[in-house]
Amino acid sequence: MQNSAPAEDLKGTVLQLRETVLQQKETIMSQKETIRELTGKLSRCEGAQEDGGAAQKAGGRRKEPGKNTMGDQYSRTNGSVQANSLKDLLQNKIDDMEKQVLSRVNTLEESKGGASNETEQRNRVESTLSTLHHRVTDLEKGPKGSKTLEKFQLTFPLRTNYMYAKVKRSLPEMFAFTLCLWIKSNASPGVGTPFSYAVPGQSNELVLIEWGNNPMEILINDKVAKLPFLINDGKWHHICITWTTRDGVWEAFQDGVLRGTGENLAPYHPIKPNGVLDTLGGGFDATQAFVGELANFNVWDKKLSSVEIYNLATCNSRAQSGNVLSWSESNIDVFGGATKWTFEQCRPVN
Repeated sequence: MQNSAPAEDLKGTVLQLRETVLQQKETIMSQKETIRELTGKLSRCEGAQEDGGAAQKAGGRRKEPGKNTMGDQYSRTNGSVQANSLKDLLQNKIDDMEKQVLSRVNTLEESKGGASNETEQRNRVESTLSTLHHRVTDLEKGPKGSKTLEKFQLTFPLRTNYMYAKVKRSLPEMFAFTLCLWIKSNASPGVGTPFSYAVPGQSNELVLIEWGNNPMEILINDKVAKLPFLINDGKWHHICITWTTRDGVWEAFQDGVLRGTGENLAPYHPIKPNGVLDTLGGGFDATQAFVGELANFNVWDKKLSSVEIYNLATCNSRAQSGNVLSWSESNIDVFGGATKWTFEQCRPVN
């Protein structure tokens, strides 16, 4: 229905323009006929004037003394004045008609140009209305109460180095962690950098990134492990990563299912405290910025079990928010055009 309405409106505009063209054509034909009639009258008047002048010249005689010629002079003058007046009237009529036709043609051309751009203008209007509708919906729901997992998401529509979100809280020293989030993207090549945690002297203390044609990677203290995630299909996916300092063992879960494991990822290197989770989605080289949507980013300072992770992915009522960092709208600021939208957290796994 949303697509048929613009098509019907555009069809109506085209029909209206076609009717206007036909009306203008009829008006022009009528005006041409009027011009022909006036031109004929002018020709007859001018012919009569020329005949009178010729007769005067052929039969002209010396005026008799004392004969009153004022009457003849008035008659000739009056005929000339009438012809000149008719000529001026005709010229004025033609000028007025030209102005009217020109004005109507200009109006018609403007209307035609407006119709050709109607689709583009309608798309812009519909996009703006959609944005306003979402904003109004969020405002009508009022302030959010404290919940286990707050229902909002971050949206990053463009790959830029200025569109990002910043977490107000830092991370403590951690000898193990689990981080989980919902993610949706169809960006290519690579979804970019969903999050990054930096400390003095090490900008890659904890980073999740997928750039170019490389698989998604997690960096800890600038050490890299490739993750077996496949998420850039435009659908929502729940991903979790667990890690411990002992032997640098890690696990990767997608949609509640274990997808891969590894070890020797920054072994015996605890995550340093008091850094800055400076970016969710951006703030990097523009080619590495995230494009898509994020929600429910949570961090724990322990390794969650597979059952706990499955509960998170399936929105089980027993799922809990992160004990180090929980997904709270008050904890996150957005910059550069990134936006917060309502998020339906409990959805079936794709």
